[in-house]
Amino acid sequence: MHPRLTLALSIIEGLAIFAFAVSGFIEARKRRLDAVGTFLVATVTAFGGGTVRDVLLGRRPFYWVEHQTYVIVIFALSFFAPVMLRMASRVLSERALLIADAVGLGLFSVSGTSIALESGMPWFISAMMGVVTGVFGGILRDVLCNDVPLILRDSRPYATCALAGCGLYLLLAKADVDPVYSVLAATAFILIARLVTFKLDVRLPH
Repeated sequence: MHPRLTLALSIIEGLAIFAFAVSGFIEARKRRLDAVGTFLVATVTAFGGGTVRDVLLGRRPFYWVEHQTYVIVIFALSFFAPVMLRMASRVLSERALLIADAVGLGLFSVSGTSIALESGMPWFISAMMGVVTGVFGGILRDVLCNDVPLILRDSRPYATCALAGCGLYLLLAKADVDPVYSVLAATAFILIARLVTFKLDVRLPH
């Protein structure tokens, strides 16, 4: 893997883990969970998609096992998250959850696509691995919180935005665009597409 791409993906995965962990913290706050519940929800949200991807690709060790520092940070923050979120409850609303979730979706989807492509997967499978990486953390979070997963109950584009962004990344990679720019462009596309379609209330046909 290109050294610059490796660095970019490392930074992106770190940001994605933080973004999804925050969405997990917010959801745990809404459910009035204790520190243990908060840690579990945040951890599953942050690492669920990447773990499913690694299982499907046969990658070992899992990302969160290899980078336990992220798990330790989430563990530590779980004890303070309820207090911090309570203090910021007027600011942290459904909009905050949406933004954190959209950031994680974009970052993880492109990262997952790049990893699958580097593993020798065909282009369409690589895109699907990106979608899996991006959406399964949220699915597992909703299941743990006893909700029907957002991706199943909300007809606004979610996985569709991820798939389109992953496709854009593959097109840019095929065109020999600098891998770092490809990653950034595709990530920004997914983030903007998710927020814009939500704002405009664009819905997929039933």
